[in-house]
Amino acid sequence: MASEAARVVAGVDVGSECVKVVLLDEEKKIRGRAVVPTRGYFEACVEEVLGLALDEAGCAREGLAAIYATGFGASCARDARGRVSSASCHARGAFHHKACAMTIIDLGGREPRAIRVDSEGQRQDVRGVRKCAVGIGSFLIFAARHLDVHPTRMQELAASAKLPAVISSYCSVFSSNELLERLREGATREDVALGCMRSIAERIMEVGDLEDPLVVTGGVPEYFPGVLRELAEMSKKEVIAAPDPIYTGALGAALAALAYRGD
Repeated sequence: MASEAARVVAGVDVGSECVKVVLLDEEKKIRGRAVVPTRGYFEACVEEVLGLALDEAGCAREGLAAIYATGFGASCARDARGRVSSASCHARGAFHHKACAMTIIDLGGREPRAIRVDSEGQRQDVRGVRKCAVGIGSFLIFAARHLDVHPTRMQELAASAKLPAVISSYCSVFSSNELLERLREGATREDVALGCMRSIAERIMEVGDLEDPLVVTGGVPEYFPGVLRELAEMSKKEVIAAPDPIYTGALGAALAALAYRGD
């Protein structure tokens, strides 16, 4: 078991809403993975999620060849040999699944960005939204709670909307206030749900020059797939979610660890 585990690396994505881990072997096959909500101390969340992934893989912690970290709280992965930018990890992870030129839309809890990669997987451009528009994932979690619906069912709720409620502010804090205002004014839960997802699509469109195909990564496409539908309608482009999109950053970090080892 020890020699087998020695060929395994870990990628840890320490996000503001969730902490994710992917374990890869030398053949770039996923041996284990896990996700836990971010709460309390980041360091404790990292240890918890690593333990879950190692249990799934049947590997010992001391047998890991390397740990690479990314995300908002990457510095809290104390045993990480290296730290890699979030944009780089999402580019690596998405290209691993879909090896072509694409625009990656990284939609997580905090800072959404558009990442353009070429047919070789090299980053060409990285653009983010205006600073006041950060916190997209956190805003949608807030919305789901106040609409009393599981995040993955917001699209189902929105499908019955007659007219999207106006959630016009690009500031995530003000958007949350607008959501509460619309509910107080009597807007239906359905209309508010559609309005929330449309407002996210509008923020992404503001980035501009989004070239086909659009591959969306992060927690938002995992839990709020309705945002992709709104983005496709607005952009008139092909919009798809990366496989298991919430793990894309952690996968990219693990791939970076393998590259460091010369694999």
